[in-house]
Amino acid sequence: MTDLSATDAGSVALRSTAEIPVRALPTTDAADAQTPRIPLADPSPAAPEGFQPKAFTGEVIPFRVVAFREGHDVIGVHLRLRTPNKQESLHRLTPLGDGTDRWQVDVALDEPLTWTFRFEAFADEFATWAHAAAVKIAAGVDVDVMRALGAELIQRAAEDTTRPKKQRKHLATIAERLASPEATAADAQAVATDPDLAALFQERPLAALDSATPWRTILVERALAGAAAWYEFFPRSEGAVRTADGTIASGTFATAAERLPAVAAMGFDVVYLPPIHPIGRLNRKGPNNTLTAGPEDPGSPWAVGAAEGGHDAVHPDLGTLADFRAFVETANELGLEVALDLALQAAPDHPWVTQHPEWFTELPDGSIAYAENPPKKYQDIYPLNFDRDPVGLYTEVLRVVEHWISQGVRIFRVDNPHTKPLRFWEWLIRTVNTKHPDVLFLAEAFTRPAPMRGLAAVGFQQSYSYFTWRNTKAELEEFLVSIAHETADYMRPNLFVNTPDILTEYLQFGGRAAYRIRAAIAATAAPLYGVYAGYELYENVARPGSEENLDNEKYEYKLRDWAAAEAEGRSLAPFLTRLNEIRRAHPALRQLRNLRLHWSDDDAVLVYSKHLDRTFTGTGEDDTIIVVANVDPHSVRQTTVHLDTLAWGVEPGAPYEVEDLVTGSVWTWTDHNFVRLDAFTEPVHILHVKGQR
Repeated sequence: MTDLSATDAGSVALRSTAEIPVRALPTTDAADAQTPRIPLADPSPAAPEGFQPKAFTGEVIPFRVVAFREGHDVIGVHLRLRTPNKQESLHRLTPLGDGTDRWQVDVALDEPLTWTFRFEAFADEFATWAHAAAVKIAAGVDVDVMRALGAELIQRAAEDTTRPKKQRKHLATIAERLASPEATAADAQAVATDPDLAALFQERPLAALDSATPWRTILVERALAGAAAWYEFFPRSEGAVRTADGTIASGTFATAAERLPAVAAMGFDVVYLPPIHPIGRLNRKGPNNTLTAGPEDPGSPWAVGAAEGGHDAVHPDLGTLADFRAFVETANELGLEVALDLALQAAPDHPWVTQHPEWFTELPDGSIAYAENPPKKYQDIYPLNFDRDPVGLYTEVLRVVEHWISQGVRIFRVDNPHTKPLRFWEWLIRTVNTKHPDVLFLAEAFTRPAPMRGLAAVGFQQSYSYFTWRNTKAELEEFLVSIAHETADYMRPNLFVNTPDILTEYLQFGGRAAYRIRAAIAATAAPLYGVYAGYELYENVARPGSEENLDNEKYEYKLRDWAAAEAEGRSLAPFLTRLNEIRRAHPALRQLRNLRLHWSDDDAVLVYSKHLDRTFTGTGEDDTIIVVANVDPHSVRQTTVHLDTLAWGVEPGAPYEVEDLVTGSVWTWTDHNFVRLDAFTEPVHILHVKGQR
């Protein structure tokens, strides 16, 4: 069996220990009483509406509960935890602060699948006696009474046959000494304040009045579900060439595979492909979303389906299924996983339209309704209707997903999941994960908070977020607190800095500084972030009046000369590479819940830290990162930052060294520090606190 030993600030590390028995809970004398003897409330982690909270392997989870009792006697709280293979461990919680009645212990869950847990509270008899004895004996009050009470309870512990024999003998000796007529007040005070004895009873307390919460569950998924850097590109653009007649020949899976070493070299973990299926010809969109496409215009990949096939086929210009499998194999050899777009919609000439018209919404004139997001209308796409033949449609989507799993895909980025029923996603993800627990789903849902959070609760392992539209210091502070502390039990935000559909005003008009600032914050504020190709080339020209790139790659091929851009110093790739190196070297950045905001005197300078105790780093040292970012891409900012250094174990006012992981500069800091951030040269400090043990 495994157990966890107490360390600093309630953190715990797995170790082997003897079994700690489960005590029977007392029954109440009042048949209608529902409140336990020591109330326990607000247990977490928790998800809304009774869904499972989530974690990923290696994630440090703060287990919290509210516990209290009447009067002033000391209570203790345990977390009883069971691994998926039923190994049990007990973890002592520590109070978060005087008067809050909130308790916490941090545990790293290192095994995938479902864990069970409950909180147990008890009256801590030794701690209650020790506190009272230390105060009374020092004041000369009830000395003999406190000495006798202490002897009695320590003797009771010595008679507990479940304790190790050596410990029982030691306790009996203390009890005998304390009960002796020759024992002095000083002897009793020494027992009451003995740290070794306190530690012994901390690990195995003398307990009474036990209470417990019901058993709860938490689903632990593989590490890539919660910590990864994503890179999106269109296979048809990679290797595309302009021919002698001025038209463009599509890239293929083979030419796209030639881009993979560069993506891997930048340190990304996942390469995400927009839909790779045949593209509809009816109502095909032209450049910049025009309604008229020329004969050479490739159309939007999200208009899935044509005569060549539907969701289980590949576009013939890209190659064959065998070519796709070879692409996946090449990616895997480079340490990359391939994420495939799952766009549950159909072009007007998708085979489903004629084979299963019941899967679509028919208008009064007999036509099929186009997809709409008013005032936008997508004439090249028919949305699916999940109410007309749910069994048939559910079954078909499951078949499609299983098909791509068989081709080596283990990650699906789901397009617009908020336009489909939540119950469908709950069913699909549960069904797929029951058979394939390593398969991950990312929800691309830029929608209202309730449906966005609902999708996460019903099973999506990752979610797009509002990050792209949170740009000021105040907006970012509110957003970061929300993702790290309000929804982290069930929702994992993937902070994409841009997408084919989203080129924010901040990027359009912020220049190169904006691109560096956004990438740095995305890469350090959350363990999941993503980049759409072209970001490293500072592509920032939008179609007038929109948030989309001019000459959007959704509707045409994009010819980019990556090598020339890097050779001429026009690429952000070296900076992205350094960010990913920093992420891999610092485990604190691979956690979501450990973000803490700090302060600055400037309304454009954002400050936050991420700390991971040595118990969990695997290096024997604490890991602390401090990020100071000038979020105004047009200015130089000089200000003072104010840090709560206790967050990483440094007393206020004490000096410590920090190293800027981007520039290599080293400074001596305290809790108040002057900074100068030039948006045009050095807009962000990513600082590592050095010398931690």
